[in-house]
Amino acid sequence: MTLSIDRRAAVRPALDTVRRLWWLCAAVSLIALAAAAVLAVVDPAEVNWVVWLRGSVVAVASLVFVVVTRAVARGSRRAFTRMRWISILAPIGIGLIIVSPDSGYPLWMKIEQGLIGVLIAVIAVLLNSRQMRAAFPKES
Repeated sequence: MTLSIDRRAAVRPALDTVRRLWWLCAAVSLIALAAAAVLAVVDPAEVNWVVWLRGSVVAVASLVFVVVTRAVARGSRRAFTRMRWISILAPIGIGLIIVSPDSGYPLWMKIEQGLIGVLIAVIAVLLNSRQMRAAFPKES
């Protein structure tokens, strides 16, 4: 399905914001990885394999979603639906990481993940707006 010019224009600002938020998620994750590199030298107890894995996965996934957002802007309902679901579910998973006492994440990483969760929750709000859902109606 291709978005009409009117619908594309209507959702363009929101999708531009979504794209910028994914870039911001990637940047926050890369900064966390840089902090992990420094901490690995000065306080190795604050960095474990979970930090490296989660930081890397979130950075890469955020960059993938920058590309997915472009597909959404071109009118891909499939990409829209996937990103919508992920933006709803990811903050829930992040919340579980934050509250879990034995997650393996140091406090500083839980704070970083909380910030990522807030950014993705904003993405979820944007993607679930009435205007955005109207631009990607279910196919019958």
